[in-house]
Amino acid sequence: MLNLVRISLIVLVTAIAGSLGILSCLVLPSGDGVLALARVWARLVLGLCGVRVVVEGRDKIRPPGPYVFLSNHQSQFDIPAAVLAIPIQFRILAKQELFHIPIFGWALRLSGFVAIDRRNRDKAIASLDRAAERIRRGRSLLIFAEGTRSPDGRLLPFKKGAFVLAIQAGVPVVPLAIRGSRAVLPKGSLSIRPGIITVVVGDPIDPRPFSVDQKEALMTRVRSALEAALGAGTAA
Repeated sequence: MLNLVRISLIVLVTAIAGSLGILSCLVLPSGDGVLALARVWARLVLGLCGVRVVVEGRDKIRPPGPYVFLSNHQSQFDIPAAVLAIPIQFRILAKQELFHIPIFGWALRLSGFVAIDRRNRDKAIASLDRAAERIRRGRSLLIFAEGTRSPDGRLLPFKKGAFVLAIQAGVPVVPLAIRGSRAVLPKGSLSIRPGIITVVVGDPIDPRPFSVDQKEALMTRVRSALEAALGAGTAA
């Protein structure tokens, strides 16, 4: 019963935050007001569920950016954790399906989040090109490097497009390791458990020495940083 109440309240809070986000875009067409609302939404959702977020290395992110944040992905709770961990304006490269959700998806689109259709290669490439242009104009971007949630907490193979994007954008790449979120809500489950989510901000990596043909080398650097941070705690 408690879990059902939590889910119902999360849906309600998300609908209210999304509605306010749409209104804020009418006042601030840049969409920057949405992130302020998203931080309030994240605190409410995490508080309702008894989840606390601890951030290590936040001082490595120096305003205003831009950065490309590359993160692992274990749980739906990674998003509110990242929203609280990243102290600057940023947007998320998110799967297209999220943009179809009434109110929530409309707020994402209006505020400049980038939709990607991984089932259509041409559309995916076009989305990455748009994302690269936004980064070059000064907007940081968060990408879940695996492209989907890990079912067991171990890193899945990375999607190469994120690394091509990072190299083309030419801005610092920041590994973002999120651990503990799978214990709160694993993939395929609706049972939310209280807990602590730790977000570890890695050292920024300069992508400029890498060409697109050397994207695997950048992938290895980021993967090693995430594995080290995840191995320092409990990945599950």
